[in-house]
Parts: sequence; C-alpha cells; structure tokens
Amino acid sequence: MTAADIKTLERRAAEVRLEIVRAMGPEQSHHFGGSLSAADLIVALYFHKMRIRPHEPDWPERDRFVLSKGHSVPALYVCLAQCGYFPASELATLKRFGSTLQGHPDMRRTCGLEANTGSLGMGLSVANGMALAGRARKLSYRVYALLGDGECQEGQVWEAAMTAAHHRIDTLTVLVDRNELQAMGRTEERMGVEPLTAKWESFGWRVWEIDGHDMGSICQALDEATEVKGAPTVIVANTVKGKGVPFMEGRPGFHNAAISREQFQEAVAALEAALAAMGG
Repeated sequence: MTAADIKTLERRAAEVRLEIVRAMGPEQSHHFGGSLSAADLIVALYFHKMRIRPHEPDWPERDRFVLSKGHSVPALYVCLAQCGYFPASELATLKRFGSTLQGHPDMRRTCGLEANTGSLGMGLSVANGMALAGRARKLSYRVYALLGDGECQEGQVWEAAMTAAHHRIDTLTVLVDRNELQAMGRTEERMGVEPLTAKWESFGWRVWEIDGHDMGSICQALDEATEVKGAPTVIVANTVKGKGVPFMEGRPGFHNAAISREQFQEAVAALEAALAAMGG
C-alpha cells in the first residue's frame, strides 16, 4: 500500500466516525464507545481487504464478515451504506420502530449482513461454520470476525478457537477490539483476559498484536494473515473506547448511553474538526 492509500483510508475512518455519531443522535441510548473504537478495523476490512460486490450481495465467492460484538453495528451500517448496500439516508432511521437498521445485526432486515449477532460469544462459532462450508463447497472466500475483548471472557469463544485450530481453518481471521473496557468497567477488573495474545497462540492460532487505530498496521496485518497456511489467524487490536470524541474516550459510561444535545454538538464538532485537519 502507498502512503496515499493509507491516508485515504484514514480519512474514510474519520468520516465513518462522524456519521456514526450523526446517525445515533442525542437523547437516545446507543453503543457509542465500541462503535467508535472499531471504526478503523471495519473500514480496513470493507475498503481495503474484503472481496465484495454490493450490487450482487449474494455472490458466492464474496468474503464474509461476522460482527460478533453485535452492539457495535452502527459502525458497520455506516460502512455498508458507503459501500452502496443501501442508501445512506437510511442511517437516520437507526433503531427506530420498523427500521431496517436495528440495534443489533439482523440479516433478514439489512442488506449486506451475514449473520444475526448480539448474544456475545457466538460469532466465532458462526464464522467457523461459514469457513468450513466454503472449504466443503470448494469456494475461495475468506471469513472475518470481530470480537470484543470483554466478549473473550465467554467460554464459547475458546471452544470455537479450539475448533478452528483443530480443523486448520486458514481462511479465517479474527480481529479482537481490545479497548480494555466493557459495560461495567475495565475488562481486567471484571474478569481478566490477559495474557490475551499468549492465549490465542496456545490454542494454535497465528497472532498479531497491533495498534488498532494505525491504519497501515491494520492493513498490513490483514494482508499477512491471508498468507498463513494451515492455521487460523487473529489480530489483537489495541484501541480506545469512544475514539475520536474526547469526552467519551476511555470512559465505560459511554458503552451504552444517551447523550445530551449539547454533548451531541460537542461530539460532532470534534469529529468535524478532526476530519477538516486531514485536508482534502
């Protein structure tokens, strides 16, 4: 990748963060923190790595993405809209009654989604099944899954991790949004998951640990993961919950919260300023 390519993706991520907050709006509870921390990762997947055809969403060879931490779906909705799966105007209907854009992914409602998620811990099992189905059908697609670090406290995650390693599912890449916070506080205080990279390695996975807001590092890790044969891969991405909005950053209270109109205006102003600083 060139420096210009990375800059383009960084600007895209800044635009996505702004649209996430605009779609959520004030005075209604939303998962601001994890949506903002995951934005760079999802942008890198959809605008750098994954083979997709928004005009042909059921293309058999498309790469699959499972958002296991389903509460962060606003970030995914914005990326899907920017890819052209549905009109960007629909983002304004987020979580409204009857909207196609609900608070957790529903593949029956929303074009571009591959799985219903929200009950934490199950997404990796779903991704395993997709990858094994591709192998059985002799298709070349890859499968990506995004997990939260608090989600890695779930036992089913580690059962699925053993399964993927046992079957040598090398078309599977997991990303872990390691923002160190969950709904009730710091992840390590609620139930520690460290040493996280060593755990994945001990389960037979090839592991990268990166800065989850460094677009060059994210794309490089995704590219290198596709070259691994005979084992699944995981990228542990160190991120900041609420990234881009100063009063939200690193604060568990914005895991799922409503913000006032004044806070909304402050958040939008901060994200607009960050975008303007990037230039055209």
